[in-house]
Amino acid sequence: MQRAPYRSSRLAIRVDQAQTVSGILQIPEASKACLVLAHGAGAGMTHKFMSAAADELAARGVATLRYQFPYMEQASRRPDPPKVAHAAVRAAVDEAERQLPGVPLFAGGKSFGGRMTSQAQAASALPGVRGLAFLGFPLHPAGKPSEDRARHLFDVRIPMLFLQGTRDALAQPDLLARVVEQLGDRAAVRMIADADHSFHVPARSGRTDDQVRGEIFDALADWIALTSAAE
Repeated sequence: MQRAPYRSSRLAIRVDQAQTVSGILQIPEASKACLVLAHGAGAGMTHKFMSAAADELAARGVATLRYQFPYMEQASRRPDPPKVAHAAVRAAVDEAERQLPGVPLFAGGKSFGGRMTSQAQAASALPGVRGLAFLGFPLHPAGKPSEDRARHLFDVRIPMLFLQGTRDALAQPDLLARVVEQLGDRAAVRMIADADHSFHVPARSGRTDDQVRGEIFDALADWIALTSAAE
């Protein structure tokens, strides 16, 4: 898909009186919605996947606000405890609402970032957020299949979309399918054939990673449009 024109700006997002984190707001012309997008555990908001996500969504009319968790801002390798991560999620959502008032708001992220977002939503609804999108939900540690990390999802009362690779070592497909089925109408899943947790596909699949990203962000943009229209 051809890159669409957009404006990009760096932001300072205040988490609390002691902490501020960086953000990047990317706004295409005539934005249909905004996704507050959290990074994964091992790489920050400027990782190539996060940058590609923002560009791909801009090409589909969806703005993004990427942001750092405090530990990443401080160049630490140890992810923040949930309480700190949840506060960052809430601060980023509040900032997106201030920057784009009246634009339909969604939240989620890659792996750890998506899980911290859903935990925050489950604890107390994120103001104005219409749905959550997970780019590789980390359902369990690699090699340790379990549904324990999904328990909080049953306290989420807004639509959820799971975008997951069939070779994802952090989400056994049958377990994820069972969780989505139990969540009922508020959850949907799109399985990406041959993709791993990073949405990389082997050469034997006959597809490139760029093609896979196109599939992912087509599905995400379509879901955002449908969810926005249902409000």
